Amino acid sequence: MSVADLAHGLVVDEHGLFISSRNRTLAYPEEGNAVCFDLEDASFWFQHRNECISALVKRFPPAGTILDVGGGNGFVTRRLLDEGFDAALLEPGPVGALNGKVSRKIPTVICSTFEDARFPEASLDAVGCFDVIEHIENDHRFLEHVLAALRPGGLLYATVPAHRWLWSQSDDTAGHYRRYSRKRLVAALPDGFDMLYFTHFFASLTLAILLLRTLPHALGLSRKRRALSSRAEHGTGGGVAAGLLKGLLRGERRKIEKSEVIRLGSSCMFVARKKDH
Repeated sequence: MSVADLAHGLVVDEHGLFISSRNRTLAYPEEGNAVCFDLEDASFWFQHRNECISALVKRFPPAGTILDVGGGNGFVTRRLLDEGFDAALLEPGPVGALNGKVSRKIPTVICSTFEDARFPEASLDAVGCFDVIEHIENDHRFLEHVLAALRPGGLLYATVPAHRWLWSQSDDTAGHYRRYSRKRLVAALPDGFDMLYFTHFFASLTLAILLLRTLPHALGLSRKRRALSSRAEHGTGGGVAAGLLKGLLRGERRKIEKSEVIRLGSSCMFVARKKDH
């Protein structure tokens, strides 16, 4: 039985997407998935995040299917499938869901919010929320829904932006409610979770974000001009800077593979397990 069979109130459209009849307002830019789709394959940021997520999932493997919640165009879902894991995409944005199904060739794609899919209690093996939780106003309540849907021993994998002091116009534009510390994440997690591992990553980007995003925002300059275009920031054209950043970031995957903790970074990731009782 696929995860789509577990959900309630879904219909299948002409593309093979499982669609929820409900349509909630999302704290994510409407054009966000289209913009990301043009960047993902060539972006050092998306590539490195996938490397780190892959290392995390291999280090803490699930017992079954990983449901990639809010997974956009399926860039992470596709990588998990290619690594040999069973994975499905749940994405409320129709553009992202269609890209995941048609362009990424993901077998199971659900176009719905997590709440509207109405998964039964203790029905899911694992959930991934990769740069999703920061878009949800009540993160604790959302994670209570995730906890309820996970089987005992089920895993939650997540990445989120780190450090309140790195806040910038980019966070406002992206529809973020917050950036996280370990303490803030622990507070958001319901008591039924045990955090198995937590680390920062993207360490070498911290100073660049502080100088190019945070400080201009604090000085009121970010509204007047954007320091770098999205393509320049993601290094999609290659070049010396992108190559240097890739080199500086490469060791983070090896540390995550060994469950080592990276003390500083512009993002953080964790895996938590639902308690058996």
